[in-house]
Amino acid sequence: MKPRLIGHRAKVEEMMFPKSKQLMTALVAGAALALAGCGGGGSQAAAPLDLTKEPAYSGKLSILTKFGGDPLEPYFKDLAAEYQKMHPDVSFELIQETDQSIKDKTKTLTASQALPDIFFTWAGNWANNFIDGGLAADLTPAIAPGTEWGAKFGESALKAFEKDGKYFAVPLYNNGKFMGYNQRIFKELGITPPKTFEELISSCSVLKSAGYEPIAFGNKDGWPALHYLQQLFAYEVPTDVLNADFHPATAELNDAGYLKAMKQFSTLVNECTGSGKDSNGVLYTTAQQALAEGKAGMYYQEILEFDTTASKDSSLKKDGLGIFRLPAAAGAKGDTEAIEASPEGYIINAKSKNAALAADFMKFATSTQNAAKLSAPPYGQPSSVKGAVSEQNSTAPVVEGIKQVNEASDAIVWLDSVTVPTVADAWLAGGEALTAGGQSPEQVLASVRSASDAAK
Repeated sequence: MKPRLIGHRAKVEEMMFPKSKQLMTALVAGAALALAGCGGGGSQAAAPLDLTKEPAYSGKLSILTKFGGDPLEPYFKDLAAEYQKMHPDVSFELIQETDQSIKDKTKTLTASQALPDIFFTWAGNWANNFIDGGLAADLTPAIAPGTEWGAKFGESALKAFEKDGKYFAVPLYNNGKFMGYNQRIFKELGITPPKTFEELISSCSVLKSAGYEPIAFGNKDGWPALHYLQQLFAYEVPTDVLNADFHPATAELNDAGYLKAMKQFSTLVNECTGSGKDSNGVLYTTAQQALAEGKAGMYYQEILEFDTTASKDSSLKKDGLGIFRLPAAAGAKGDTEAIEASPEGYIINAKSKNAALAADFMKFATSTQNAAKLSAPPYGQPSSVKGAVSEQNSTAPVVEGIKQVNEASDAIVWLDSVTVPTVADAWLAGGEALTAGGQSPEQVLASVRSASDAAK
């Protein structure tokens, strides 16, 4: 069976909000004001949701998921069916989208003021737009660390959707970025998982000489390059500087670590990838398939991809999927224990008449039993609920990946969602230019700095 191909980023032009910061703000704020039935300006953050009373178990719940397509689609269908058995007067409308289509669907629903009761979100700027627009219910009284519900989650997962000390989303599953490798190929060639970036580059020549594509890489969607860059930035740029540079109001973007990281990325593209400077014309799914079929030694992937890349009928399943962090270069001046990782979650619409019922359903969805089910094959989506990922319900790479994410010194959110869209767009263009060799790191950084200055 061909594995389901997963990715979570796309060109910023395809994101839920337009490129223009002004248009983006108008879209979200306008939708929020219309739904609230009031006027005003600035942030429209919602009041805390009162969940002290038991909800009326009746009415229809609408849910926008990112679980469209096999093997994920049955998960929410089964949850809804089980919930209906307990509460027969509750019905559901499931809007199941794929990783790519959910961007356009969310844009359409936001613009038409028709967001459902519960809807998917990424962390970072993506979620913040809903929070600032008053479309995300404030769940702090129910889900903050220390509450009965909040205590079920890892604190880092909750913090991913925290703003100004308030919590606005339910973290459904964790994620992180790792280099996946074919264990059989590595063993045959005498390669061990590299500990430094320099060792990674050296291993590429061994793989290439043996007739394998060292690192499968497809950047047609733009985000794969950003994943490399963000992890390398975390290694090369001091954490406090990096975090300040994500926000235009405090950004300077002049640390030498950015140039060093971009040069490392260019080296990897030129010396380790089969398509090299032509990688912008290759789909990430093509690269993913190369590892699955035993044609490539490595592929940089998310935890959410592990069980589909190494599906039961794939060559990789037989050969064995191993993982290691993209290694830092010797002498890196950032946080070499940080990892690019971010949970993905669900927002409860602050304007929903069924908000209390929606929260009750999400408590059901994050019960220990349902969290364990989500973490297990065929879903393989490692739940953010503590203890849900185990050797009993998850494959060894997923267990190891989540363990490393939980033990990391810091979780660095994806580059194209942690900052504002116009800056993310500049990084996207820069990543493509570095891949093709069309611009130098200095030119890319200048372009990003210009976009950040314009967004202040």
